[in-house]
Formats: sequence, structure tokens, C-alpha cells
Amino acid sequence: MPNKKCPIIDSKNKIPRQIVDLAIENINENKNKKINLIWLEACGCSGNIISLLNAEDPDVIYFLDQMVNMKYDNSIMAEEGEKAFEKFLEVLDTEFILVVEGAVSTKDKGLYNVIARYKGKLITGMEAVLMAGKKAKYVIALGSCASYGGPSAASPNPSLSKSVYDFLDREVIRVPGCPSHPQWIIGTIAHIISFGKPELDKENRPILFYGVTIHDMCERRSYFDKGIFAKKLGDKECMFKLGCRGPITKTDCPIKRWNDSINWPIGNNTPCIGCARNGFPDSMEPFVRY
Repeated sequence: MPNKKCPIIDSKNKIPRQIVDLAIENINENKNKKINLIWLEACGCSGNIISLLNAEDPDVIYFLDQMVNMKYDNSIMAEEGEKAFEKFLEVLDTEFILVVEGAVSTKDKGLYNVIARYKGKLITGMEAVLMAGKKAKYVIALGSCASYGGPSAASPNPSLSKSVYDFLDREVIRVPGCPSHPQWIIGTIAHIISFGKPELDKENRPILFYGVTIHDMCERRSYFDKGIFAKKLGDKECMFKLGCRGPITKTDCPIKRWNDSINWPIGNNTPCIGCARNGFPDSMEPFVRY
């Protein structure tokens, strides 16, 4: 796959859909090939695969049909049992992207997260992440648990979970969020297909999606600039004094919004809780502070 600068995304404010369309165009013109994809659901809530299934423009069918060959996913693949894990093993000898959602449970050799039983042996998420992580062309830690530990590694962390970024001894692209927005993951993979690794910030997040804070683009920013603050939940003013983490959380939620751009947390009168930030949830609690 090429590793050149994308000519249409020299600004972090460009529309990521352009990258998706270009990836599809290049695949259709045989300039790039559809790449194999392993999607591992490790120690977490599987919220990121649900988020992907809710994708719009492009939707998940478009993503799976036109962009990637998803060979393995714990939840949505047709095969079951040993046949499913055999598909996982087959992909290891090809060029593929590894997407991991959920943290890596390490206690008792990962026994707190079992993804398969193969030839009488339990296969843990920890073992599967190691097997695929060593061979993948790219590794993407999807969601806050995979990126930073998140709720799965929150105190007291009885399963001794850790982020994929900290677990694997290799480069890992972080795409945090609880869950991650479907356009963040589809856009990241589209960039990889057409241009290789996207430009990353110092925490290995794609600048395209994590280049500015929520506060920078918030629809209530004008209230903050004028020093007008909400006093209780439901007030229309800036929620900074209620504990909003928008000033320290980098995502483009105010622009992308959620559920086909219907709404987003601040638009629904709740402070940002910093779910895409390092330290969530422990360092963000309590989520509302008067």
C-alpha cells in the first residue's frame, strides 16, 4: 500500500468522507486492493462493533463490501466455534489490519477474556492479540479500553487489564472513544488503504479526528468566551463549571455528532465526560461537578 501524503487532507478540518470515496475509487480502479481485516473483541463491552454497525455515509455494508475483507470478528462473522478460529489463523499468513476493541486482560494468563476453544484449548484474548499483533501490517486500538485501558482497566482492575498500546511492543494507532465514532475507524482504515498510516499526534491518534478539542468547536463556545456559565443541568449556557471535559478532550464530536448526526452529549444538555481521553473514567469522575 502506498505511503504518501494525502493531497486532499492537508487540513484537519477537511471532510473524511473524501478519503473514503478515494479509497473506494482506487480499489475499483485496481490501484489498491481490499485488505484483510481481523476485528478482535477483547475485554470490553463490544460497544465499538455496535457503533460500526450504526455507521452512516458510508454504512457498514458499504465498508465491508467495498473497502475491506473482514475475515474475523467475534460477533458478526457467520462461522462459529473452531471454524471461526480457523478463519483467524488463516489470515495470519496474509497482509492484514488488526483492529482490537477492549483492553487486554492479563491476569491468570488472560483467562478473564476467552474468545475461542480450539482443539480442546481455551484461546484467550491476550493470546489472540499477541498472535495477530506480531504479524499485522497495522494495529488499531479502537475505543478507549483498547487505547488507554478505559473502563475495563478502571480501579481496582481485578483482571489486570491494560491497553493494546501498552501491551504490544510495536506501533499501535489509537482511535479512542467510548465508543469510537464509526467515521473515525472507517476514515482511519480508508486513509491506510490509499495513503498508508495517517499523520498521528504525540499519543498516536490520527490528527484528522483528534486534532482539536471539543471546546474549540463546541456550539456553546460563545457563552464561555463571554463568561456565561450554566448553573445546573438543562441550562443552555456553557457547562464548563458543571465539569465539562470538552476543553481537555480532543475529538470532532461537535461536527460529526452521533446516530447519523442527530445529536451529541452537549447538544443533549449533558457535559462532555472525556470518554476519548487518557484517564477515562477514573480521572474524570465525578462526571458532573458543581
